[in-house]
Amino acid sequence: MCGIVGYVGARQAAPILVDGLRRLEYRGYDSAGVAVQNGAGIVVAKLAGRVHALQSQLEQAPILGTSGIAHTRWATHGAPNQRNAHPHSDCGGRLALVHNGIIENADALRAALERDGHRFRTDTDTETLAHLIEDASGATLEERVIAALGHVEGTYGLAVMSADEPAKIVVARQGSPVLLGIGADECFVASDASAVLAHTRSVVYLDDGDIAVLTPHEYHVIDSESHVQVRAVDDIKWDLDAIELGGYPHFMLKEICEQPETVRSTLRGRLLFAEGTARLNGLNLTPEACAQIRRITIVACGTSWHAGLVGRALIEELARIPVQVEYASEYRYRRPLPVPDTLTIAISQSGETADTLEAMRAARVAGSRVFGLVNVVGSTIARESDGGIYLHAGPEIGVASTKAFTSQIAALALLGLHLGRQRGLTEEEGRDFVCRLAQLPSLVQRTLELEPEVKRLAERYAREHNFLYLGRGVNFPVALEGALKLKEISYIHAEGYPAAEMKHGPIALIDENMPAVFVAPKDDVYTKVLSNMQEVRARGGRIIAVTTQGNGSLSGLVDHQLRVPETAALLSPIVTTIPLQLLAYHIAVLRGCDVDRPRNLAKSVTVE
Repeated sequence: MCGIVGYVGARQAAPILVDGLRRLEYRGYDSAGVAVQNGAGIVVAKLAGRVHALQSQLEQAPILGTSGIAHTRWATHGAPNQRNAHPHSDCGGRLALVHNGIIENADALRAALERDGHRFRTDTDTETLAHLIEDASGATLEERVIAALGHVEGTYGLAVMSADEPAKIVVARQGSPVLLGIGADECFVASDASAVLAHTRSVVYLDDGDIAVLTPHEYHVIDSESHVQVRAVDDIKWDLDAIELGGYPHFMLKEICEQPETVRSTLRGRLLFAEGTARLNGLNLTPEACAQIRRITIVACGTSWHAGLVGRALIEELARIPVQVEYASEYRYRRPLPVPDTLTIAISQSGETADTLEAMRAARVAGSRVFGLVNVVGSTIARESDGGIYLHAGPEIGVASTKAFTSQIAALALLGLHLGRQRGLTEEEGRDFVCRLAQLPSLVQRTLELEPEVKRLAERYAREHNFLYLGRGVNFPVALEGALKLKEISYIHAEGYPAAEMKHGPIALIDENMPAVFVAPKDDVYTKVLSNMQEVRARGGRIIAVTTQGNGSLSGLVDHQLRVPETAALLSPIVTTIPLQLLAYHIAVLRGCDVDRPRNLAKSVTVE
């Protein structure tokens, strides 16, 4: 979950490294540091806190040198302080190393190394790697890295350099993403392409087990036996503007407001109006294979799991295939029952979520075909899947996911439509649904016009301590997602619950101090949700209702109404979720929270 940057070339490294860290800070922001080869050795500067503080320190005390590595941390082992900040060194200070992942046998390695006389300065698991490499045999740094990693259990994306081999960086990957950026007489390392986009669009995605050796003029990839591996050079398609604020105060607000275009991008080129179906060439699935699917399992975490719940309703309704939605973190430790003709769909914005990736691998071992539904091109889930769907939503920088969620639902709707047309959904029904899908970007744009009203609502509720979010059917996952957004960025306790289940326990919490947010568009269960509102009102609760335009006033029953445009019931989560995103955002701002970098969280969860 940490951010790694490396540079080797002819330019001064420190400014490049710090700029790369700034773009990766969404991956972790407990501490930051750089190590630069200055001709005489390796100079390290690090501190607890944000990248801007490191930048200020380096402006006051510059470090000169044309190769270096850098890191911004999301703490796992050891408190987030200066001592535990990366980069880490060996006993003699001749090595510097940055690492993302977890060394699972770190305690045993540390004990053995200490018995051999090594002196540890930190509480981190990462430091064991530096001492292992210090002790390892080999004529070159890469040989020593390979030898050291032979003792390691766990996951890593790492970059290491040695004062004895200037202008060289060695990179290794096992279960944690890392890529190379290829420039003119310079090379880069990063855990995300956003760190190198200002300098090159040419990237090489490393696979598990890869070791890469970088110098200013060349790079090569080898395996643990030092055999050369051929890896394709890919071009980054999106622009630098996509990872800049562009006048917005926060990335989260920018990404909420981008949703008309990101939903349009997910749908673009995939809607076939005449045939009433969706074009999804990336599925690699023949009509015969579609007809043979007997069950679908969706594995995901967090917001992506909520999207999977919406996807279950979409696929079951359109394609009449049973769908189960599993927490990837739990599924990976079960023994999946092999069911013939099962399709497993792994949903992950980054395509690198560790639990989801391992769940996908477990499903494949159980005999399932696996699809990926991801946003990041070239990500591990995308590369290991049998097929899948790219969201094309562009980079999502805000830690709290927004535009990826709506694009995930749009992509699942396309999948449901595609499978449905292979399995009995009529052409007329398909054409109607295609038209509904095509309307979504404009409906999202209209929904965003609620922002001033939502902001006024946030001013009234920003100091509350608890919220209850309630929904039914396809909008129950929206209630879960709304509660998650509020928890993530405002630190207010919030619970998402099926509205009908409220009376089986949570109704005990209802009083004048418990705001209840109902997601209640006009659909088949609308009158049932009204009854649930009555139950809250009878107990003095305050009600905020997200409902549909033109379905009658709720005044007298609710305290506040946020009315979204009408759309097909199955697609309503794409519009009902937006007021809840805005509500969480404005409450967090009013409470003085760090919206884009909420405490204890990171964007890409690449550790278990």
